[in-house]
Amino acid sequence: MWSQFTSLILLLPLFFGAVSTQQDGRPQPPCGVDPVPGYPGVNDPPTTKFWERSDLGRDWLPPACTGWTTRGFSTLTVIAGRFRSPAGMDKMRRRLGAISELKGTRYWSTTHQEWQTLIVDAYATTGPPAHQRRKDFLPDEIVEGALLYFRQTDNLSGAATYRVHVLRSSADQLAFNIENLTTMRYLLVPLFGPGDMQSVHFIERESPEVWRYFSIARTGQTANSLAAGHEASSVNRAVAFFRYIAGIPTDKDPPAMR
Repeated sequence: MWSQFTSLILLLPLFFGAVSTQQDGRPQPPCGVDPVPGYPGVNDPPTTKFWERSDLGRDWLPPACTGWTTRGFSTLTVIAGRFRSPAGMDKMRRRLGAISELKGTRYWSTTHQEWQTLIVDAYATTGPPAHQRRKDFLPDEIVEGALLYFRQTDNLSGAATYRVHVLRSSADQLAFNIENLTTMRYLLVPLFGPGDMQSVHFIERESPEVWRYFSIARTGQTANSLAAGHEASSVNRAVAFFRYIAGIPTDKDPPAMR
């Protein structure tokens, strides 16, 4: 979902593109304080920021509201955006629970310089121990404290099992984190061990038709060094999920980063 994989490029504020900030502050999710990076205008592209371990130090401590309990990272990608949607929170929950609809999500491949399919397959599962295939999750299953499981195959790291932990679910706010439970590989080479791919997402209603979105995705300190860096790819993948949640075509021009 939910796989969130050279220098920062400041793009023109084109509709549904992405813009990188020049802020030096540490990432701060919207947990009772102003987020870093801040939200852009509602008609502006999402703001993105990318850090490598050397930028913040090996022992960076995640904010408590992320639900992460371990320090540090190899890479860190942050997205802050606003989008318009007349949908209510039930629609946002349905969007999160519709795992099968992730199939076909596209992103801009900086290697091939074209739009490619990011998520080849995705489906909900019953969870441990069997992880049997099941129907998509319903909105009334997206409740605070819920643990939801799914299987996803992406175009680089293959198939893996993931867990969603719903941190908050109210009439105006939805927060959840996602992490891989199984090893992710590229051409049989292990890239990420269990828990090495984590992301946390905050969705908040600002007004009847405007929503705020903020996400942080990190790769763990034990991730394979082959997966380090790759800023443009990480940003493009993170923006693809933002677009999916916002109901924006994931391959809408311009891409986030070229």
